[in-house]
Amino acid sequence: MDRIFLSPPDVGPLEREALLRAFDSGWVAPVGPELDGFEEEVAAMLGGDVHCVALSSGTAALHLALQLAGVTNGDQVFTSSFTFVASANAIRYCGAEPVFIDCDRTSWNMDPDLLELALEEASKQGRLPKAVVAVDLYGQCADYSRISPLCQRYGLPLIQDSAEALGAFHQGEPAGRQGDFAVFSFNGNKILTTSGGAILVCPNQESANRARFLSTQAREPAPHYQHVELGYNYRMSNLLAALGRAQLQSLPTKVEARKENFRHYQNLLRDEPAIEWIPFGATGTPNYWLSCLTLNPTQTKATPATLIKALASQNIESRPVWKPMHLQPLYQSNKIHGGTISQSLFKQGLCLPSGSTLQPPQLKKITETIKQSL
Repeated sequence: MDRIFLSPPDVGPLEREALLRAFDSGWVAPVGPELDGFEEEVAAMLGGDVHCVALSSGTAALHLALQLAGVTNGDQVFTSSFTFVASANAIRYCGAEPVFIDCDRTSWNMDPDLLELALEEASKQGRLPKAVVAVDLYGQCADYSRISPLCQRYGLPLIQDSAEALGAFHQGEPAGRQGDFAVFSFNGNKILTTSGGAILVCPNQESANRARFLSTQAREPAPHYQHVELGYNYRMSNLLAALGRAQLQSLPTKVEARKENFRHYQNLLRDEPAIEWIPFGATGTPNYWLSCLTLNPTQTKATPATLIKALASQNIESRPVWKPMHLQPLYQSNKIHGGTISQSLFKQGLCLPSGSTLQPPQLKKITETIKQSL
């Protein structure tokens, strides 16, 4: 068999036609009708009363969201520890410091109880954070029924890092609508891809216009190049936006395919007592971006490293779950509320191949390799 990747792009003739259409139109620069169309179509998918800005990466979108929320030098921002490093790095780009909140076992997302305790403590000390960045991990929304009211109680902007969660829902509402700002990633490994890129979801036209201004080097409306503020080269290209528009058409199909992968894994490995699955469905409907498991050390001597090595020997890519930020050398001196849950998940967790093009023989090969290792 060819190599089985963790989460490869799922593209076809429709995407090729879209790229050629954009190319033939002459709009190759980082502006054009495809870019406008992509932003409008994502906004419509979210309900139509939000405003979207297409950018070069999820990290860029997080950076701008934080700036729009007023985060600046010397501030603190509360965010998840169990996440990809971009969630914390974007805070540092603003000159602020991340304070980490551990996850719960219910959803693997930010623990609302710990967040509440952290906010109470910060309020008593007279140093509330400037914002909260909640991450929707592995395609499942955090518990916004509790997180949103906490942010409202303390008057804090809520930024929703939905980089992995396009197509998921929280209590029937699309992911990306729960925060003041939200971010979707279209990196090559995401459920939809533009090869690289992101969408920043803004609550109104004013903030979207501000994001566009900052993302195009903050160029003033003058016939020459005039700059008063510091800006960034963060805009998505028209070509990549065309690819995104084509991908949007198949989002429900891709979500269903990844859901079926997860069900296949559960079924094929149902007799393995050592395996426990990510608790999908705890806060709504996930997009099943990655199928993740943990190994119960009382049931097997195998470890995630054992399985990764065994799968690699069969030309199958797998990966540990995210290493918590408070364990990273870059952030080991930052404050953490809790920490034991994400540490445990990192020690015991594994991400399995989850692409929407996986075939039954590939799933069988993966599960048979796991069974032999256990």
